[in-house]
Amino acid sequence: MFKPVVQEEVTGCGIASVANILGKTYSEMKTIANAMGIHASDQSLWSDTQYVRRMLSGAGVETSEDEVPFESWDALPDLALLSIKHHQEEGKAFWHWVVFKRMDGQSFVLDSASYLPSNIRQDFDAMQPKWFIEVKNA
Repeated sequence: MFKPVVQEEVTGCGIASVANILGKTYSEMKTIANAMGIHASDQSLWSDTQYVRRMLSGAGVETSEDEVPFESWDALPDLALLSIKHHQEEGKAFWHWVVFKRMDGQSFVLDSASYLPSNIRQDFDAMQPKWFIEVKNA
């Protein structure tokens, strides 16, 4: 197994999720993100998909064009960015980014939240994804 990246900033789930996909550390990914004008302190990281898409495409990784509504865990592609913990603040949608991964028939979620006992999750019933972005050629 590998060591999942844990976010080092409250709003760093997008940066950490991309780091998990690209096999980078949080600080390596943060440096890349900052150079692209993407900062964890920017709250729109929680409510806009373009940031994670830009970081991935900057590394040559292709993603699905649209956010695909979540139907079931089995219907997910082998690698996807998932949006969980959806909520509204002042009329704006916010969520937490996690990475869904299927390897050798095993499914799990890499959740970068620092308060979790384990950042590799299989408690699928506890997570309620709204939609996902397929990650195609990581």
